[in-house]
Amino acid sequence: MSTVPLNDTVRRVTERIRHRSKERRALYEQRMENQHSLGVHRGELSCGNLAHGFAACGEVDKGRLKLMNSANLGIVSSYNDMLSAHQPLAPFPDIIKEAARAMGSTAQFAGGVPAMCDGVTQGQPGMELSLFSREVIAMATAVALSHNMFDAALYLGVCDKIVPGLFIGAARFGHLPAIFVPAGPMPSGLPNKEKARIRQLYAEGKIGRDELLEAESQSYHSPGTCTFYGTANSNQMMMEIMGLHLPGASFVNPNTPLRDALTRFATEQAIRNSEPGGNYRPFYRQIDERSIVNALVGLLASGGSTNHTLHLVAMAAASGLTLTWDDFSELSGVVPSLTQIYPNGQADINHFNAAGGMSLLIRELLGAGLIHGDIPTMMGTDLSASYTQEPFLEEGKLVWREGPLKSHDEEVLRPVASPFAPTGGLSVLDGNLGRGVIKISAVEAKHRRVEAPVRIFNDQNQLKGAFEAGELDRDVIVVVRFQGPKANGMPELHKLTPHLGVLQDRGFKVALITDGRMSGASGKVPAAIHVTPEALTGGPLARLQDGDVVRLDAESGTLDVLMDATQWHSRQPESANIEGSHFGLGRELFAGFRHLASGAEQGASVFGSFEADDLTLEDASIRELDA
Repeated sequence: MSTVPLNDTVRRVTERIRHRSKERRALYEQRMENQHSLGVHRGELSCGNLAHGFAACGEVDKGRLKLMNSANLGIVSSYNDMLSAHQPLAPFPDIIKEAARAMGSTAQFAGGVPAMCDGVTQGQPGMELSLFSREVIAMATAVALSHNMFDAALYLGVCDKIVPGLFIGAARFGHLPAIFVPAGPMPSGLPNKEKARIRQLYAEGKIGRDELLEAESQSYHSPGTCTFYGTANSNQMMMEIMGLHLPGASFVNPNTPLRDALTRFATEQAIRNSEPGGNYRPFYRQIDERSIVNALVGLLASGGSTNHTLHLVAMAAASGLTLTWDDFSELSGVVPSLTQIYPNGQADINHFNAAGGMSLLIRELLGAGLIHGDIPTMMGTDLSASYTQEPFLEEGKLVWREGPLKSHDEEVLRPVASPFAPTGGLSVLDGNLGRGVIKISAVEAKHRRVEAPVRIFNDQNQLKGAFEAGELDRDVIVVVRFQGPKANGMPELHKLTPHLGVLQDRGFKVALITDGRMSGASGKVPAAIHVTPEALTGGPLARLQDGDVVRLDAESGTLDVLMDATQWHSRQPESANIEGSHFGLGRELFAGFRHLASGAEQGASVFGSFEADDLTLEDASIRELDA
């Protein structure tokens, strides 16, 4: 592609991140260089260490591991056979090992990481472990790679917290080349519009559980990732637009010859990228502020998951970079909405892929100067050279061809010249109720400004009773508080969606405000989420009372209680009994995580700044530096 000047706002935000992160990024790079100088593979191990490291290997692999002149790949996988997204990963280690041996190298399964599904735990106590599973995955990745046996690593994962956790782990082992290997989405099932209709009928009591379960089973029906555009598929988009996937690898269905060929090629490329392979390309030299901005722009252009206002901040921090919600907001003002994938439309991720998929999305963003085409990728080329291509099998051989020049379905994927909306699908809200984010790509313009009395809930399970009693049949802003990371691990509150959707369909003005999360499939009801400071720490939501009038305005980016300032600030924050969220189903094991968790805008992370504590920047300091 011809070189297109970078958009001024994209350039400014990128430079601002670089400037703000200068000291911590320098520390990060120095630490990665130091680790590399100490030895990135088994050559630094003693004979006793090394013997333990290959004791279970076959004779061929043992011989190669002894010689030290070939690459040994570490496999880190989120496989389990209960969850559809991860079950297809079962044969990947054998495919990888076979491909490595064919290259004269070796691969070892370094370790597994947990993979939980928000779809299973939604509305259940287990959901309160969900966000912190990201940190567990990052630490499990570190444990898996701690044996220092590896010249490069392959990270096998797909869904919500798994890919961010793997990315954080990969960043802290940034001296190793890294390739992320996806499993792909399940084939399309029950249309999303019909699924949403059935859920609302159930919420209204018009159908029973049998009918609901049948519809859900037709939606989530086979191995592979769920096909709506939530956090899992947003993860895949981000990995590809950052050059950590093979071009076109994100949305190839599982258990197909093309999927297996891509896994084999990823193995071969990891070997080529290793130091023994002769083209050393470590993670820390590949991922920088340009890559993070590309991920952010891709997220905005595609209407991706709100969960990444947490995850991408934490991922950037692990790479020595400081990302803020102001960066999201400023970029959202210039990045057009190019897709309509459920919940932003009725199409699913397979329809997106058929319409032109990642190759066309990247081509359009490059052509408009909205992403950095010069970032290095795991292919050994920059993004613009390889990532407008798609993979195919020709007589069993994997090849790449240029992807489509225009969309095959403009109801799903549009060019920059005629977008669904001129701005991104995400806004930052700020006001006397704190700061939060809202996904507006699925919210009709007429619903983006809601002014109504609030109804307060300190537990999401209380809402169902109020709904069934008819207490919410009015204009209402529902506030569900004490759901932040320190309170109960910041669960998703997606089970509220059908009830709120019914109220909106009845003609009422409805919105949700919470210091918790919504699903990556945040939908048609305006929802101010991740509100910070959280209620448990005395945040403004703790001062709200039933009947207070609040205005949520996604167009102007404001979130305010309409009350005299003196009266508002004279109120004392209320407390809530949240002990029930601290015990049972293992929640007591996460007490330390709740205590250490940062605020939502810092990624709700327990890891702190990663670099020296004296480089930690508070919100106000960051904004002052930016100014």
